[in-house]
Parts: sequence; C-alpha cells; structure tokens
Amino acid sequence: MNLILTVFEIVAPVFLLSGIGFTWVKLGFEYRLQFVTRFAMTLAVPSLIFVALMQTEIPGGDLSRFTLATIAANLILAVVFRVLVRVLKLEQRTYLSPLIFGNTGNLGLPLCIFAFGQAGLGYAVIFLAVTALFSFTYGIYLVAGKGAFGKVVREPMVWATLLGALFLWRGWETPLFLTNTLDLLGQMAVPMMLITVGVAIARLTTHSLSQAVWLSMLKLAVCFALGWGIAVAFELEAIAFGVLVVQMCTPVAVTSYLLAERFNANSDAVAGMVMVSTLLSVAALPVVLAMVL
Repeated sequence: MNLILTVFEIVAPVFLLSGIGFTWVKLGFEYRLQFVTRFAMTLAVPSLIFVALMQTEIPGGDLSRFTLATIAANLILAVVFRVLVRVLKLEQRTYLSPLIFGNTGNLGLPLCIFAFGQAGLGYAVIFLAVTALFSFTYGIYLVAGKGAFGKVVREPMVWATLLGALFLWRGWETPLFLTNTLDLLGQMAVPMMLITVGVAIARLTTHSLSQAVWLSMLKLAVCFALGWGIAVAFELEAIAFGVLVVQMCTPVAVTSYLLAERFNANSDAVAGMVMVSTLLSVAALPVVLAMVL
C-alpha cells in the first residue's frame, strides 16, 4: 500500500500538469507553443542542466558508468529498431525516429526528479544530454536524409551540459547570485515542459490509431527489456538503475512529430504514436516506477 501511494505521489503531478495544458487548449485559451518551447529550450532547461551537473554529488565513477550505459542503450536501441522496421516493412523515415527517441526531457526529467530527488536529476540530465546529441544528429538524418551536425553546436542544451560537466570535473562553482538566478530559471523548466506536453497533445490530430497502438506497445516492451538489461550489465547502483529504466520507457517525443511534419514524412502516423504512447505511459510508467523503486 505504501508503494502504491509513493508511486501515485510521483506520477500524479506529472500527468496533472500535462492535463492542465491539455484542458487549457481545449477551453480555447491562447498558448504560444513556439515561444514557450523556445524559451524553455534556450534558457530554462539549459539552466536546469547546468546547475544540476555543477551541484551533483554523484561519485565520478558512478557518473562515468551511467554515461557509458546510456550511450550503449541508445546505440543498441537504434540497431534493434532498425532491424524491426525492416522486418515489419515499415517506412524508415516515418517510424524509426519515434521508435528510438522518447520524451526524456518533458516527461523523463520531472519523473526522475519526483522519484529519485537531486541525485536522480543528475543522472536524468546525463541521459537527456546523450539522447539530445543523438537526436540532433542521427535522428534528423533519419527523417530529413541529411545530417544536422551544425545544429548541435548551436544548441544551448549541449553547451550547458559541457559547461556543467567541466564545472563538476574541476570542482568550480558560479558566484552565488548567478547560481541563484540560474536555479530560478531552471525551476521554471519542469512545469513549463509538462504543461507544454499537454498543449501539444491537445493540438495533434490523427487517423492512424490502430497501428499506433501495437507500435507503442512494441516500443515500450523493447525499451523496458533493453533498459533493464543494460542497467544489470553495467551494474548500476539503485538510483542510476531506476533512472535508466524510466528514461528508456518514456513515450514518443513530440519533436518526432514536428520533424515528420517539417520534412514531409507521414506526420499523421507519428502523431498517432505520440498520442497513444503518451496515453499508454499513464498506465505503464507507474508500473515501471513500482518495479525500480
């Protein structure tokens, strides 16, 4: 009973805030998605990442092991789904990116903060940074047919990660007034991202739901099994173990839909996967959390 209550206390704020965004749009109120998303990804999320890394107290060996586990998980996941897409005769440009990349920022970060605290945030930030680098390069290549390596060096999230890692390695800290400012900016990120997820879901329209159901279930099953297996293989400690599994099991990212729309892939099919996998996560993520807590 205590475990059920704990899991509920973790997931309820996440989905309630997403529900606020969903309801806000359905009531006809204005929400400037492009502005909020740009603000979050340019200032709020990078501030959260930098401060989380600078102030993390995770031992260096554990952090290195987790980073290697995250890289391995992403690479193996890409290979597995590339094979499955070919076997199932699905269009690679449409389906491979949403199958590989989860919503590790908007949903993954808040879940890990609520479930595992400050230490969990440090690990979740590492996972987000690795997947962001992967998605800005290989992910865009899958949909657009060309690389986007120049985009990586222009991403504030990437520089926040590199600077945070440097400050952590050297034991440096920013002046208190600057740390407090960045901390306040970072605190905006979690509620802003969650509300934006709800807004984005409310605005999606799709007719491709039947296929989206079994593909979303396939993604969840593969990601859970692989995440658990990688965590065991790398002998991750409890919090790192939980973060890796939870981040692997996050639903399809809304950015997959935006990329499909931009580069003329089947955006309707991707929208269906975003909607179904997000709804599926309402039931699945509490179960995943119960297994790793």
